Amino acid sequence: MITVALGLHLLAALVWVGGMFFAIMVLRLAAGELEPAIRAPLWGRVFAKFFPWVWMAVILLPLTGYLMIFGVWGGFAGLPVHIHLMHGVGLLMIAIYLHLWFAPYKRFRNALAAGDIPTAGANLNQIRVLVTINLVIGLAISVVGSTGRYW
Repeated sequence: MITVALGLHLLAALVWVGGMFFAIMVLRLAAGELEPAIRAPLWGRVFAKFFPWVWMAVILLPLTGYLMIFGVWGGFAGLPVHIHLMHGVGLLMIAIYLHLWFAPYKRFRNALAAGDIPTAGANLNQIRVLVTINLVIGLAISVVGSTGRYW
């Protein structure tokens, strides 16, 4: 059971962090050349396809993480430092995503539905900042999580 939890944990992290990497380092740069009236709806379609996967990760990562914390280490008291770091930073990433979903993304969707491209663009920029922050954090904690046992 722990092996399944670890596998699901890893896959969820790869989907979330990899998706953010693609969005920021590839799609953002490619879409930047498009007119705002084309770029904003494109991002709306991208988010509609990507964010359900992020929700899956936001649910699976804590569930599988806690399963391993209690199933392998017997609770928080026995955790190695790198797992404590992964836990805390993971909760921070989830909080950033929840803010992104309920604030700028909600405003982005509403502006896009109303045809208000300037407002959609302003919220798209806020989303970009939050995703970039989460990407940097996610890449760093991926290194911590995968190398921590060798410290």
